[in-house]
This record gives sequence, structure tokens and C-alpha cells, in this order.
Amino acid sequence: MSSLLKITLKKSTICTPKKHRAVVEGLGLSKINQTVERQDNPQIRGMINKVGHLLAVE
Repeated sequence: MSSLLKITLKKSTICTPKKHRAVVEGLGLSKINQTVERQDNPQIRGMINKVGHLLAVE
């Protein structure tokens, strides 16, 4: 069974490109310090790599 990743939005998406905002929204994040749990799979890892500068991952 895949492990879970805790993903927290740490920085605002205000001055970021639209693609980055779409990725953050696709992860299910909308507010700063909001945390979601997602399955660890290649698709989620790719999204995290794309906007890693805005996130904290456990």
C-alpha cells in the first residue's frame, strides 16, 4: 500500500504563474498553512516538484 504525503501550502500563490496556481489547486490547497494528505505516486510527486518552492512536504 502506498504511503501518504502531508502537503502544506507555505507561500502565497498571488504572484505566481497561472500554471503554478492550477497545480496548487489540483493538489487541493487553497489557503496558506492548509494541509492535505495525498497518496505517494508519480503524478503527485511531479506536481510537488513543479511548485515545491511554495510547499512543505512530510
